[in-house]
Amino acid sequence: MFTGIIRAKGSVTAMQRQGGDVRLTVSSAGLPWSDYDIGESIAVNGVCLTAVALHEDGFDTDVSVETLDVTALGKLSAGSDVNLEPAISLGERLGGHLVSGHVDCIGTVTSRTADARSIRIVIEIPSEYARYVAKKGSVCIDGVSLTINEVSGNSFELNIIPHTAAVTTIDDYAVGTIVNVEVDLLARYLERLISKDDDGISLDFLKAHGYA
Repeated sequence: MFTGIIRAKGSVTAMQRQGGDVRLTVSSAGLPWSDYDIGESIAVNGVCLTAVALHEDGFDTDVSVETLDVTALGKLSAGSDVNLEPAISLGERLGGHLVSGHVDCIGTVTSRTADARSIRIVIEIPSEYARYVAKKGSVCIDGVSLTINEVSGNSFELNIIPHTAAVTTIDDYAVGTIVNVEVDLLARYLERLISKDDDGISLDFLKAHGYA
């Protein structure tokens, strides 16, 4: 599990095609790589990946065909900047929200405007995922935990403060940028609960008890 609080930015130093999969090499001076072991989970732009080799300044990971198909990792190239977050340990502060590193869909930046010192960004996602986003709810974009300002149809608006822009890759976003999107886990489980066909929790039950 992750929190969506980026620990460091990194850079892709190599992408090697291997029988349809990709061996990705990432370097970063912002993490203590000697503290990690092979097999560690590390989120790269919000995608949970496994370190298969460790170096003094980074790690290698294998990206499967499935992951390439459902995320934006396949659009990376040598020199691309990425957001990095190692998996959390029990007892750590949970500064963002619970993030699984399992990307739900790809979104597209449709607007970027200045708002005082902040940046307002609008992202459009496939219609089947729009029901999982809500005003003031949480969403994970390229591994960054963010709060949704407004929702309109299949799009939602985010406010990016200067600190977040400085320590993540979001400052590089422009209209047309493709991003990884993971919706809030609670929204996923709530949908599952209220869609049960038996006598379990229903939408009417939640309304009756003040939860909806």
